[in-house]
Amino acid sequence: LLGEHQYPAALELAQTLNKRVPDDVMVYGLLTDANMELGNYEDAERAAQWMLNLRPGNVPGLTRAASLRELFGDVEGAEELMGLALQADPLNDGAHRAAMLARMSHLRLLSGKTDAAEHLSREALTALPNYSPALESMAEVRTAQGRYEDAATLFSQRYQLSPSADSLFDWAEALERAGHGAGARKGFAEFESQAITQLNGKDNSNRKLVFYYADYSKQPSNALRVAEREYSWRKDVYTIDAYAWALHVNGRDSEALKQMERALAVGVRDPPMLLHAGEIAIGLGNTVAGARYLRQSLELHVADSEQARLTLAEISKSNSADKK
Repeated sequence: LLGEHQYPAALELAQTLNKRVPDDVMVYGLLTDANMELGNYEDAERAAQWMLNLRPGNVPGLTRAASLRELFGDVEGAEELMGLALQADPLNDGAHRAAMLARMSHLRLLSGKTDAAEHLSREALTALPNYSPALESMAEVRTAQGRYEDAATLFSQRYQLSPSADSLFDWAEALERAGHGAGARKGFAEFESQAITQLNGKDNSNRKLVFYYADYSKQPSNALRVAEREYSWRKDVYTIDAYAWALHVNGRDSEALKQMERALAVGVRDPPMLLHAGEIAIGLGNTVAGARYLRQSLELHVADSEQARLTLAEISKSNSADKK
């Protein structure tokens, strides 16, 4: 059920199993996963803690705790937990090791440690060449380095190995950054076709479809329609972000700000989310708060840094003009 994104059903099943077998570590893992995806973060945290209470130092518990630390804005804590998981992994084979290294690369990038992130992505690809998450993490590194052509190549390889609407969207975005407008338009058109077929199911690409409609095809009403559909059944921070952005592009900034503040209250330090928060605040005339969010996004040195830099430059230019 989790693999099919049937999170409400997965949560119900996990709760039933937990009542029958209250000391099963992996049932608590299911509870953690389902609650995280639905935005029930306190419940997810309790379940993850039970995993570690029942079996201290177990790898699934450590990795889930790391995911929660990242969501709560404690990236250093997440890095530490992933390091412990890597050391404790009894399998330590290619797939397990590559997955953990790719995850650690992502966390290093969130800390602005681009060189360390690159090293970890290389290690992941050495552990398991052509591993999709490792290709993604290296593509993120190349994007942060401004090596957009290399990033597009890596996202292309990832899509060929693991074709999905989500991975196609990432490739199209990378082509756009690399200046391949025609290729990006073709990729986005195919993405939209694929995503629309999944629109009404739980296993979908609705969040990325929202951003496609909002940022690329400039169809704000469609962005809001899709966002409302997704928001109706899950309230995780990434869905709230997509909903807030859809409200923003429809000129509903007051509502958008309330949603964005709700997402950021969890503590998450997600660069696109911070960029969105900045743009929404600016839309309401609060350039001080907007600039603060944009600087926070810029500090993370990832894909949205250039947009944050451009918007900050516009604010600075506007402030200078006002003083004259």
